[in-house]
Amino acid sequence: MATVVLKKGEGRLLKQGGMWIFDNEIDTIQGMYKNGDIVEVQDFDGYGMGKGFINDQSKIRVRMMTRKKDQEIDVAFLENRVKAAWEYRKTTVDTSCCRVIFGEADFLPGLVIDKFSDVLVVQSLALGIDRWKTQIVDILVKLMKEDGIAIKGVYERSDTAVRKKEGLPLHKGFLSEPFDTNVEIVENGVHYMVDVVNGQKTGFFLDQKYNRLAIQKLCKDKKVLDCFTHMGTFALNAGIAGAKEVTGLDISDYAIKQARENAKRNGLEKTVHFRQANVLDELPKLLAAGEQYDVVILDPPAFTKSREATKNAIKGYREINREGLKLVKDGGYLATCSCSHFMTQELFIKTIGEAAKSAHKRLRQAEFRTQSPDHPILWAADESYYLKFLIFQVVEEK
Repeated sequence: MATVVLKKGEGRLLKQGGMWIFDNEIDTIQGMYKNGDIVEVQDFDGYGMGKGFINDQSKIRVRMMTRKKDQEIDVAFLENRVKAAWEYRKTTVDTSCCRVIFGEADFLPGLVIDKFSDVLVVQSLALGIDRWKTQIVDILVKLMKEDGIAIKGVYERSDTAVRKKEGLPLHKGFLSEPFDTNVEIVENGVHYMVDVVNGQKTGFFLDQKYNRLAIQKLCKDKKVLDCFTHMGTFALNAGIAGAKEVTGLDISDYAIKQARENAKRNGLEKTVHFRQANVLDELPKLLAAGEQYDVVILDPPAFTKSREATKNAIKGYREINREGLKLVKDGGYLATCSCSHFMTQELFIKTIGEAAKSAHKRLRQAEFRTQSPDHPILWAADESYYLKFLIFQVVEEK
């Protein structure tokens, strides 16, 4: 087994509890290895810091698997990791649909597994974990069977561009016998049809589960605008809570078709309506037409996926929040979020404040929330904390 030796003074995040070692933190690599192999990690003075898998094609050179230098990385080790992840979900969330494995935050770096009813969807983002994905899935299926849960099929959605940074090809396909990949799930009492083959990421965004539930109490008998509605998730939560009128906007024709089908599935097609529109263009048009809403929801895609693009992202978040605030009735509510890791909590709050000042609105914070517990935030692993969600009451300046 090769040994990675850190430079003196490096590995600060690792020592605080992080999971990654970057290429510029390494002094020497002693011994032979192939990319994806498990290596030992030592500090500059020879102190053992654990084991991880290496890939010299990635700037994240080593992803840690254990902090115990004598720990064997074998099937028994994986069984313990997967069992801990599953037990945690059973304790913290509704497991009918949930994220079962969340990469580094579950100490299985680079691996995501989502459960949609009786189907698992796997996303492998790192070379080292890619070698273990089949064994991990088998372990998980076995654990669920012991709990009386029969998994009918497993599908892989490793078709995200981040794999290229690991020197991996994009891939999607069955990891089990073929099955119907349109899967119905129920979340917060709302029925959805999840297309695990063509849907975004693994087919459905599970991280907003309890944020969607939080807006239900705001929406009874209210007029609601849901921006970047995707599959209609927030809009349908508003509808099932008894909203009198809901409009959902999204630029994707495919997403709007899915949203309309989901509205019908829940018997909400008379009160929840969707249309294709560019939200940034549509909000000023709605204001010019004199539209006002009791609740406005802003759930945009990540405006930045790199630190370098953060400045432009701030402009985007400021603009949509400013225009969204203008559409909220005095005493109404704004629910707004960012799913970008690089848009930090402090920066996002600052940007919303600037938007409110520009729109001449005052904000009373009702709730601050993050991603649902099945996407746990591992402290010192900043990449695991990405979703910020706030609910404000909006009042006129007086």
